[in-house]
Amino acid sequence: LKKTKILKEMILKKKLNVDIEIDGGINFDNCSEAKKAGANILVSGSTVFNENDGDLKKNIEILRNN
Repeated sequence: LKKTKILKEMILKKKLNVDIEIDGGINFDNCSEAKKAGANILVSGSTVFNENDGDLKKNIEILRNN
């Protein structure tokens, strides 16, 4: 997340219009920290498919709202 914060600062300083994606390791516990660090695209496979008995809609909603 430290690198994400640094990247976000660089993007803001240069007034660029780009996305920051974190791919992998995203779960219910760390998704809000990733967003706070500056990521606006999160890729989460295991959490989406395995938590809450594989309820995709519920798991995506939790990730979006955390």
